[in-house]
Amino acid sequence: MSRIMGRCRADARAMSLSLIAPLMLAAPAAVVAEAEPVMPSAAAILADTRRVADWQLANRENPAVMPAARRSTWNPRDWQQATFWVALTELAARDRRYAQPLFDLGRDQQWRLGDRPFHADDQLIAQAWIWASRHGAGEAAMAPARTYFDHMLANQPQIALEFVPHGPGKGTSDCTDRWCWCDAIFMAPPTLLQMTRATGDARYAAFAHAEFKAATDYLYDPAEKLYFRDSRFFGMRDEGARKLFWSRGNGWVMGGLVRMLQAMDADDPRRPYYEGLFRDMADRLLGLQKPDGYWSPSLLDTDPATPTETSGTAFFTYAFAWGVDAGLLDRAAYEPAAIRGWNAVVRAVQDDGMLGWVQQVGDRPDSVSARETQFYGSGAYLLAGTAMYDLARKRGHY
Repeated sequence: MSRIMGRCRADARAMSLSLIAPLMLAAPAAVVAEAEPVMPSAAAILADTRRVADWQLANRENPAVMPAARRSTWNPRDWQQATFWVALTELAARDRRYAQPLFDLGRDQQWRLGDRPFHADDQLIAQAWIWASRHGAGEAAMAPARTYFDHMLANQPQIALEFVPHGPGKGTSDCTDRWCWCDAIFMAPPTLLQMTRATGDARYAAFAHAEFKAATDYLYDPAEKLYFRDSRFFGMRDEGARKLFWSRGNGWVMGGLVRMLQAMDADDPRRPYYEGLFRDMADRLLGLQKPDGYWSPSLLDTDPATPTETSGTAFFTYAFAWGVDAGLLDRAAYEPAAIRGWNAVVRAVQDDGMLGWVQQVGDRPDSVSARETQFYGSGAYLLAGTAMYDLARKRGHY
């Protein structure tokens, strides 16, 4: 595998986080890490989670709250919104009031997936439809997903995984018909494993395992225990000569691993591979959390002055809280980190209930500010909140 070392050093230098540090003005006040932070009550965690969910539901068709959003943002079946709707299924499992918006959306969208036949981003919403099917919507909610994935299996793309942009400055590539960028690990493989669990058809899971291994063999750096976003970043370095590992990109991976493990049987012979990868990445990420509870947009740059960013932090908090609750991560080491992460993202919620400091759509570390939000940020927050809620209850913090 060619790493194309040094090819994009100039691009990386241009996006150095040192250039965006001034945007930290008005960031949530930094805090000194407590030796043993106190777990909030489950009731308080659920209240904070509902607050963000309610704001997002109330503003789901309000472009004024996301003036820089792409047109695709307003498509409920696109990955941006789908992250929120999938996360809402977790909140609905703990508060039934949130089920009805999911049923209403699914019926309105006729339970369809996205329009691209192979792109992982268009497959994520199926997780919400699978949940709805299991909780009252019936087989009709699953039918379009079956048709979509059966077509995909019958016409599996054979393209290479190198990310070759369609043009200068373009962030698209033909390789996205496969999982050639790490975000896809959240979007597609958990969906396919859930399809196998829902239908009994093992072909979906077999495809997911094969493509996951191909993507991981290509994008995972075993020395750093982190994923490159895509092949363009293999040779990039920042001004501190550090490799570029994007926080949200690795957050997608950790969140995806959680959801894959949740969809796998305890005795699945492939499970140890995923558990080992999850633990290895968690171990690396534990040492990269800043004292204020956040992870930097560029993970290896842990300078306290790096910008507040909530989407990556929320995904890592979700993974840590779930990992402790599931017995995969050591409670003494990871529970305090999860609490710090949760406290950090709660501090980023604005007075009106909007989650701020969410880096906008992109593929690398970038600027971020207090009033920037996105559906996927709210989704990551809901995942973190529901996992923290479960963990608090297990610890008896009602």
